[in-house]
Amino acid sequence: MRHTVYEEHYNALPGPDNITREVLENGITVLTRSNFNSPTLSIKGYLHSGSFFDPDDKLGLSYLTALGLMNGTANYNFQGLYNEIESVGASLNFSSGTLTTSFSAHCLSEDLSLLLGLISESLRSPTFPQKEFNRQKMQMLTALAIRSQDTASMASLLFDKVIYSGHPYERPEEGYTETIQAIEQEDIEDFYQRTFGPRGMVIAIVGAVEPQQAVDAVKNTLGDWVNEAQRQLPDIPAATPISETTRKNLSIHGKSQADIVMGSLAPERLSPDYQSLRISNNILGEFGMMGRLGHRVREEAGLAYYAYSSLSVSIGPGAWEMIAGVNPDNIEQTIALITEEVRRFVSEPVSEQELDDSKSFFLGRMPLILESNSGVAISLLNIERFNLGMNYFIEYPKQIQAVTAQNVLDSSRKYLNPDRLGIAFAGP
Repeated sequence: MRHTVYEEHYNALPGPDNITREVLENGITVLTRSNFNSPTLSIKGYLHSGSFFDPDDKLGLSYLTALGLMNGTANYNFQGLYNEIESVGASLNFSSGTLTTSFSAHCLSEDLSLLLGLISESLRSPTFPQKEFNRQKMQMLTALAIRSQDTASMASLLFDKVIYSGHPYERPEEGYTETIQAIEQEDIEDFYQRTFGPRGMVIAIVGAVEPQQAVDAVKNTLGDWVNEAQRQLPDIPAATPISETTRKNLSIHGKSQADIVMGSLAPERLSPDYQSLRISNNILGEFGMMGRLGHRVREEAGLAYYAYSSLSVSIGPGAWEMIAGVNPDNIEQTIALITEEVRRFVSEPVSEQELDDSKSFFLGRMPLILESNSGVAISLLNIERFNLGMNYFIEYPKQIQAVTAQNVLDSSRKYLNPDRLGIAFAGP
């Protein structure tokens, strides 16, 4: 197995010797790493304000709140804010997820204070003007109308309802047409006051800046932010695995393709099975031309336009999905063939060639991810979010190399039962 690429980059890896971490008095964690090979900076961060806090009847509230952060602030109107960003060739955006609202900025190192100031403005003093709120609400309703006609999106929503039944993760972050229609401007302002604040916020700054300069810049712009009303992220409950194969389907008239999503629950990111499951998923439905699933379902049987698998893990329960786009006449055949391939996967060890190929893939990809300031910033956020430890990237090759064919088999059997699959499909 080749792993020389990783070894050559060993000394350049993010680690305890070159990552600076400081927690400010108001609860903001700052992570920074210098890279003077480029004059640019990547600034990324998050705070705990996502759809997990949305009430059921106004689902999509966090999504609309994040969209509205840059519509106007105490010192900038909508146009003025974007003019400031574009005048220095920078970028800044906010987005909402299940557990967090995230931000991402890219700029020249000389514009660090300017961008942090605009991030602070957007986070601390958004005005949520009615005109822009109305515009974005209509845009979301349009997007949801488009989503309702998209077979892949609707199959994914149905799948979440199957495997996360009764759990908050069954709800879509963007909400539904009726829940978006129910949201008013004052709901945005109330949600903002309840969930936005510095406690638990994390910001990573990577690029052409000295660590202490980056920390001081965050202190100067965000260090005095407080919100006593800020709610904390509660513990994420466990999800109950389904006890038998469960199916849901949706008919969308006028479509020529159907999409299938099938699979089961996966563990959270800190599970000891994580690395072996990543390799398992890679062999099953990612490596090369979409792994075993792509070879069997698409190449050999010719049943699908695409067939692959995806492992999604974070905080709380995750999902292991097998996904296929098919001619509607091939739905049942494809489901049967994917189920058969899953049964084979959990019945016998993978080959040493498959194992070595996947290990080489993960070892070779990591230096490429860490090649950019953006990739390093995202990686630092993940280290903090999942408490992986500052030596994670140094230990990473050992973790990958330690995975055996038996580990792959055992972890796959633990989470993937061919007789207890969630199955969802949408099509004509």
